[in-house]
Amino acid sequence: MSNTPSNMLALGTKAPDFKLPNPSKNNELQSLESLRGKKGTLVVFMCNHCPFVLHIIDKLEELYEDYKSQGIEFIGINSNDVDRYPADSPEMMVDFVDEKNIKFPYLYDESQDVAKSFEAACTPDFYFFDENLNLIYRGQMDDSRPGNQKEITGEDLIIAFENLLAGAEQEDFQKPSLGCNIKWK
Repeated sequence: MSNTPSNMLALGTKAPDFKLPNPSKNNELQSLESLRGKKGTLVVFMCNHCPFVLHIIDKLEELYEDYKSQGIEFIGINSNDVDRYPADSPEMMVDFVDEKNIKFPYLYDESQDVAKSFEAACTPDFYFFDENLNLIYRGQMDDSRPGNQKEITGEDLIIAFENLLAGAEQEDFQKPSLGCNIKWK
């Protein structure tokens, strides 16, 4: 288990466009444009086997259930090298979605081009965009990590979501996410 921090893409950055297959939907190509939320879009780089992702996945799904009806969409993206990490293969992604009861789209970035365009570094790595797809938050979900005994609250994401919904400014200080490095080819 590594402790790789996110790169903290510049706030205001326009969301890089993408069209990726969704293994849970017979590899149907889905785009950022077709999936984006009416008020905001959270893009999270994740995978099936990372202990950091496994630590927070239930809370992430809970947050999705809480905020989807308020116009915030979540999109999961797996960019790991599945030749070296077969537990992250598209077939295993389908099993992961079923096992964890994930309702948000979970897409496969085989070329890793999407991860590179976001400057993603770790799993999980969170990017939250406003209705115009401008980056307003990037960083951690909360202070909880595997083994640190801190409660999984989703606090940092909740603050970002609530600020967006209230039309308030985002927090100036945003803490990087921390997780396993993306498994580059």
